[in-house]
This record gives sequence, C-alpha cells and structure tokens, in this order.
Amino acid sequence: MLMTNGLLSERATEIVPGDVPGGPSTSQTVMIASLSRLIDLLPASAPAHAYRSAIMDENVLGKKTAGAREWAFRQLRRFYGLDPESLLFRAIRDLWPDDRAGQPLLAILCAMARDPVLRASAPMVLGSEIGAAIGPDDFEVAIEEAFPGTYGANTRRTTAQKLASSWNQSGHLKAESPTRKVRTRVVSSPTSIAYALLLGHLQGIRGEALFETLWAQVLDRPKSRLLDLASVASQYGMLEFRHAGGVVEIGFNELLRPFNGKQGVLL
Repeated sequence: MLMTNGLLSERATEIVPGDVPGGPSTSQTVMIASLSRLIDLLPASAPAHAYRSAIMDENVLGKKTAGAREWAFRQLRRFYGLDPESLLFRAIRDLWPDDRAGQPLLAILCAMARDPVLRASAPMVLGSEIGAAIGPDDFEVAIEEAFPGTYGANTRRTTAQKLASSWNQSGHLKAESPTRKVRTRVVSSPTSIAYALLLGHLQGIRGEALFETLWAQVLDRPKSRLLDLASVASQYGMLEFRHAGGVVEIGFNELLRPFNGKQGVLL
C-alpha cells in the first residue's frame, strides 16, 4: 500500500489503547443517526470546520439550545473525528455511500476504535447467544472487569445504559421493551469487512489473522463468509484481496492513500 512506515504508525494512533479508561460512552451513545445526517448533508471534501458549522450555525441536528448543539458536536467528534485528515473518518466517508445497510457497522467500528469503554463491552455482546437477553447489569459487569474500581456505581450504571443503546443502534441488540434488549445478528457487507480489516491492519495484523480480530467479530459471520465478503469488496475496489494456496494477502491502496499530497512508498 502507499504509505511510509512513519505515517502508517501515526495514523494507527487514532485507535486508542483499549486499557485506558475514559471515552465518550461514559456520557453519550454513538449517535449513528446524527452521524448519518451530517455525512448525507456535507460533501466528502468538507473541511473539519464545516462539520462544526453545520451543527452549531445551521443546527442540522435540530438541537434546541446552543449548549445542546455544542455537546452534540463534541461527542460526535470524539467518536468519529469529523475531520478529513483523520484516516478513520476519511475511510468512513469513502465507504459510506456504497452500502446504506452497512453504515451502522461502519459507525460502531469507528466508535470502538476511538472509545475503550465501548470496545471493552464488545466481547460480552458478541459472545452472547442470538436471542439472549442483555441488560445494563451485563454491561456493568463488563465495565468493571475491564476497568476495576475506576467508575463509581452511578457512572457505571449510566454508562451501561448508554452502551446498551449504542449496540442497539448498531443492530447487535434489539429492544423488545423499554427494559429488555436481546442479541440479534447483524447484516454484514463488503464495506464493513473493508473497514474491519483496515482497523486490524493499522494494528499490525496481516494475512488471514485479520479475519480473527475483534473488529472482524463485530460482523457476526464465520471466517469463510468474511473471506467471501472481502473478495466482493476487492471487486468493488475497496481493498486488494488475494487468496491462493492457503495464503491470504490484503492491501488498502485506496483507503490508505496519501494525505495532502504526501507521497508514500510501496510497503
């Protein structure tokens, strides 16, 4: 792919460490509907300040007060970057128009990469049987196991409720009543596998192991199906995929293209 080792390492730091507490999920859900509205309204070439202007000046999210608009902007920026100079956000913008059904998975993957608390809740959600009930207590346990003694009871409870809502927005949970959510299987797509594989690649994972990461598990499909999806993504130019003789090779010439005219070298 075209990118220097230094630049690749720099972009990889957009994936925050998973063992450091904090992140927007302690105070907000992933706001997928708001992200979708912003992306639908603004062109891919829009600079970072255009996202703030759309929310603060044009009030495209329909918030009643300036404080609410500022809060929405800050939280969306924490989850997604909202900056064309962010690799994770640029990749969302690249893939977003190609598959509306896959957009919630793009959003949750990006949010997980930028929020360690949301990421810490993923193994519990993804490891639950389809149809199993998952409640705030389950999320509280996951939070405490990942960050023991970090959050007080009230913060842990409110965070658990927000996490449940976020996984409901992504499609991994379905609300059967105001107090009951059950595990459901999401519909994965070529765009979502391209993004999941990109995240693994940024962490230094290569080849077939890319299909075994936490990011790939979010797609709710066996490896054989994910390999098929990667092949389709390659046909659409989302990535480069070669699978022959038991060897898997993945490239990202488009998603990892240079920024601002910076030229990379072939790795």
